Amino acid sequence: MKVLVVYYSRYGHVLALAQAAAKGVQSVPGAELVLRRVKEFDDIQAQTAGDKYAQAAWERQKDIPECSLADLEQADAILWGTPTRYGNMCAQMKRLIDSTPGLWLKGAFEGKPAGVFTSTATAHGGQETTLLTMMVPLLHMGMIVVGVPYSTPGLLHVERRGGTPYGPSTLAGPRGELQPTPEDLAIAEALGRRVAETARKLRG
Repeated sequence: MKVLVVYYSRYGHVLALAQAAAKGVQSVPGAELVLRRVKEFDDIQAQTAGDKYAQAAWERQKDIPECSLADLEQADAILWGTPTRYGNMCAQMKRLIDSTPGLWLKGAFEGKPAGVFTSTATAHGGQETTLLTMMVPLLHMGMIVVGVPYSTPGLLHVERRGGTPYGPSTLAGPRGELQPTPEDLAIAEALGRRVAETARKLRG
């Protein structure tokens, strides 16, 4: 049973959530983790060549393969992660999703569990809108969206950090100076585990 965690991360915050989700996937017996990154735009890669923070994040993930259509088709469940761009997913992730009509026409995504996670610069920077709007194409694909129940430790809080019932999230800070809290990572791990467990149950 293959569980794909596919993400885009320029400064490493979504990468950290993806790695936590991957840990959750690996905790489920019979689940085979497939970790993939979304291809960067050539112009963004050129623009960030002199950015020490972006380059540090790139070094952390350069050996992770780019996601292919075959990865998407072969997965039994998929977790999608992206930073927020004006309350929506980033263009890099949207390009990947927009490249799937051939798979959609074949019904390749139908009945597969899916989860979403995100990062924003600020506390009200669009975490919930990004997660909710990410679900729309997944529903068009026929996927079964899996959220995070409030029974998950750390989800019910009033602190200045991430975590929503729609999916894990974290605050990066206006300059990317923050890192995901242990609670943020635990929620991401819980979603990875829940998506993998759901896939196992559906396979029956």
